[in-house]
Amino acid sequence: MAEVTLIDAVRSGDAGAVSRLLEAGADPESADAQGVPALCLAIAAFDEAVASALTEGGADPQRPLPDGTTPLLRAVDCGTVSVVLAVLPGLGEHLTETVRAELLARARHWHETGVVAELRRRTGDLGPPCRVRVRDSGWWTDYDEVTLGGLTVRDGHAAVLSNLEQWFGRRQSVDELLARALAHPDPDHADWSEAVDVLAGRNDEETWAAAAGLRSHPDPLHRLFAADVLRGIVLREASAGTRPVVFEPRAPEMFLPWAVEETDPAVLRLVLRALSESDSPDPRVEAVGLSYVTHPDAEVRREATSLLLRSEGSYSPAALRALTVLTRDADDDVRAHACSLLAGHQGHTREIADVLAERLGDEDQMVRIWAVYGLAERDDPRCLEGNEHEGPVDWRSWPDNHIVGAGRRYRWRMGSGARSDGPRTASGLSGGSGPGRDVGGQG
Repeated sequence: MAEVTLIDAVRSGDAGAVSRLLEAGADPESADAQGVPALCLAIAAFDEAVASALTEGGADPQRPLPDGTTPLLRAVDCGTVSVVLAVLPGLGEHLTETVRAELLARARHWHETGVVAELRRRTGDLGPPCRVRVRDSGWWTDYDEVTLGGLTVRDGHAAVLSNLEQWFGRRQSVDELLARALAHPDPDHADWSEAVDVLAGRNDEETWAAAAGLRSHPDPLHRLFAADVLRGIVLREASAGTRPVVFEPRAPEMFLPWAVEETDPAVLRLVLRALSESDSPDPRVEAVGLSYVTHPDAEVRREATSLLLRSEGSYSPAALRALTVLTRDADDDVRAHACSLLAGHQGHTREIADVLAERLGDEDQMVRIWAVYGLAERDDPRCLEGNEHEGPVDWRSWPDNHIVGAGRRYRWRMGSGARSDGPRTASGLSGGSGPGRDVGGQG
């Protein structure tokens, strides 16, 4: 069998093999038969992990190339934030002002010219471009991957520019970052999500006030951006742990009246999510949730259910009635979320158990799994019937084995004589959690 070379490992996208070969003495500046360095191959493949392994192993991001560029400039050209940041940190503060200016100018040129126009200029190809939506799974963000004239790049150059400016200490206004986001008016696109992330990371009064000022803007996209930024500031502050808490207490007073007034479903979904994440004990939060559980938009109904939980981990009679209705909702995600909340409710009444048992034959697997879980946590033998109908589960990829294994644990408890005399308290689940709930970014 032929020995695997560094170029072989790079082409196959095996970052682990790349690291092992470098540790064994492979030359990080190895090139293929056409003279293309390994790092440039990884950049052209949008392979963040391999590019990072190569730079950490000694590959030079500023190596001069025959066309007058460097791997670092090519990383900017590729239009993918993760790839740029994979090759940049090793250089960090050591980049000269000339190099920094060149990187910023290059990203700005791509952004202002547009991907297709720049590819036409470089290749002379006047034909139609091939455009494919792709996800950078490590960063939970999307790009359009555009191919024209044999060249392929991604369209995240505004996102690259925003990150480079942040890295180099260049502060842009909220209006400028908003304009970059609106060039791709999609919260999943990198240009939008990175603009939000840069602003959320500032954690200052100026940014909070500027974003809050957009709350009444007539364009729902401006309001959506504002909600995204404000939510991001609160989440960043809550997770930082070392900063003084300034903005988190303001969240309910920002998002409560906004939730009442908002008419656009996309904005409303994000505002309700932000309000839920604030964990405010204000009774108006539940009232807002109840007002939206019959909203025509399924995602709004789902977000509204998360506002029904009381701070002590239980639900009011009105909230329980609403959740019961939502377990029969036409939307799979709404039913599953409502069942997850009932399953984690501290009150183990026969009425709740009966509602969950009603969903054991649901067409959606997540609904069935949550119903089994809720019954098993209540030592209700009907969970065994439901366990037989959960359907196949890939345990290797399942996010929470505790939930899926509830029926089997119940059988074990009964077989071992471990049954409790009184009602059990649901464990391993808070009433506010549920399948697929997003707590850190655009879900």
